[in-house]
Amino acid sequence: MDLAGLGDDELALRRMLHSAVDDLEPRTGTLDRLRRAVPARRARKRQAAVGMAAAALFIGTAIPALVHVSHSGGTEPDTAMAGQSSQAQGGTGQSPDQGGDTGTGKGPGSTSVQPGRPSGKPGGKARPGGGTTGSTGGVNPSPTLAAGGVPQCKPAQLGSATGTADAPDSAGVVYGTFRVANVSSGACTVVGAGTVTPTAVGAADKTRISAVRHAAGDAATSLPDPSQEVSGLVLQPGSAYEEKFAFVPSQGCPTTSPTGGSGTGGASPDPTPTASGGSADGAGPGGTATQPAAEDGTAGGSVRITHTGQGGSPSATATVPGECAGTVYYTGVLAGS
Repeated sequence: MDLAGLGDDELALRRMLHSAVDDLEPRTGTLDRLRRAVPARRARKRQAAVGMAAAALFIGTAIPALVHVSHSGGTEPDTAMAGQSSQAQGGTGQSPDQGGDTGTGKGPGSTSVQPGRPSGKPGGKARPGGGTTGSTGGVNPSPTLAAGGVPQCKPAQLGSATGTADAPDSAGVVYGTFRVANVSSGACTVVGAGTVTPTAVGAADKTRISAVRHAAGDAATSLPDPSQEVSGLVLQPGSAYEEKFAFVPSQGCPTTSPTGGSGTGGASPDPTPTASGGSADGAGPGGTATQPAAEDGTAGGSVRITHTGQGGSPSATATVPGECAGTVYYTGVLAGS
């Protein structure tokens, strides 16, 4: 160190400071202690940093979990949605004790078809259609989807059945609705669709009338999508379920030969007696109904469509007049509108 630039005072102070520490020496083993203490201190600092990082990670994961538990623990389970989920997986089912054609009176030209199992998910409203509710115990109460625990409907609990047919649309297709209500004082579950039976009346040809289950893309384009059908429906007292149908004609009624001096192809003067299974077509006590020929020379005919509810009761009939051949498309169980 160059001391030439220092003054006398600086040199005197330097000598005094040196003399003050000349007799200072480290204790024996101090260097060894420093060699051990410095790495240990560094290790403690690393451990403290790792512990703080672990605590921050634990807090970051525990708080969202606690928030989720606090939100989910304060609400009741939605049993209606649970019923919809089970329907989405199960489709429309058939009652385990339901017969194929029980409780349906059929004429000589009738054909009975039992509904199958459609695919798709439940839910949704049925297409608006004609017909009265015919329900009791309140003004149009709403049914709820089955969530389990409600007993199956017995035939005695179902009633007020109605069947209606609308006017033909622009394509000549006739749509209609069957509606069945819970007339008992307790809730019950409908677990399967009823039977649908078309019957030929008058000049209608029984060999050219059939009934099939509605499917997506068929000729009955205005029927509800099969995904709206449900496999289990809880009916509260007075509420109702629906099953809709469509009659798609395939051929007109046959023409009649002019008789009785009529040279213009007028109607036959003698009505044609036909078998009838009910009073919906004006049948008399003997079970026959008359279908007079139309004024344009076409033989009179109609198709009577009978729906029998789950377990064989109740039954309702809708008549499609002026048709002699075609196909009846029908749905499964739909929630009443």
